[in-house]
Amino acid sequence: MSADGVETKTGGRVVGRAFRAAFPLTVPIAAGFLFLGCSYGLLMHAKGFAFLYPVCMAYFIFAGSMEFVTVNLLLSAFNPIVAFMLSLMVNARHLFYGLSMLGKYKNMGWKKPYLIFAMCDESFAINSSAKIPADVDRGWFMLFVNLLNRWYWIAGTALGWLVGGLLPISTRGIEFVLTALFLVIFLDQWMGTKGAMRAHMPAMIGVLASAVCLALLGPDNFMIPSLVSMLVLFVVLRPWLDELKTGDGVNHDNPDHGNPADDNVEVTA
Repeated sequence: MSADGVETKTGGRVVGRAFRAAFPLTVPIAAGFLFLGCSYGLLMHAKGFAFLYPVCMAYFIFAGSMEFVTVNLLLSAFNPIVAFMLSLMVNARHLFYGLSMLGKYKNMGWKKPYLIFAMCDESFAINSSAKIPADVDRGWFMLFVNLLNRWYWIAGTALGWLVGGLLPISTRGIEFVLTALFLVIFLDQWMGTKGAMRAHMPAMIGVLASAVCLALLGPDNFMIPSLVSMLVLFVVLRPWLDELKTGDGVNHDNPDHGNPADDNVEVTA
C-alpha cells in the first residue's frame, strides 16, 4: 500500500462497485431463499435437532435440496454408500455447471475456490448470463453473487429454526414441505414450458422412470436406481430431446434466441 493510501481507496471503490452491481440481482433470490431456508429450519426443529445442526449444514453443505434429504439420512441407519450415491445423484447437475463455468472462473486467483464451492443454481444463472459493466471487476461481482445468495440461505435457515421454537402450535408433520417443494418446482417447470405436449417429454421421462423403479423395487429402494436411470436416459436421449425442443423453430429455453443483445442481463452499478 502506498503512503497516501491511494491503493486502499481504489481497492475499496472496486469492491463497492461490484457489490452495488451484484446486490440488486440477488434480491429476488433472497425472497425465495429466506422462505425455503425457513422451511428447512422449521423442519430441523420439528425433527428435534439443535440450532447448530441446521446452521452448520447450511454453512458447510449449501445444497438446498440435499439438505432436506439429509434430514432423513441423519435419522435413518448409518449407510455412507447410500448417502454418497444419493448426494451425487441429487447434485449431479453441478458437474455440468462447473464445466460451463471453467472459462469464466479462469484467472480468479484466491476467489476461485470459493466460487466453485458456493455455486448454486441461482448463482450460476446470474453469473453465466449477466452483462457486467466494464468498470466492475468480474471476479468481485461473481464473488458477491455467490456470497450473498449463500448467506440468504443460512439466515433463512437460522430464522426458521428460531421461529419454530416460538410457534404456539405443533410443527409435527412439517416434513411435508420437502414433497411440496419438489412438486411446486415440477409444476412450475411444466406450466412454464410452452409448446406442444412433446415439449414436456423430459418431465414425462422422469416421472415414468421413477414410477417404474418404484413398482419394481418398492418405496425403500427405488430412489437411487430412479435417479441413475433418469441420468442415463437423459444423456442417451439428449439429441432426440433437443430436436423435440427446437422442432417448431423456437428455443423454449430462450424465446428471444437469435438476438444476442437480449441474451444477457443488464447490470447497472
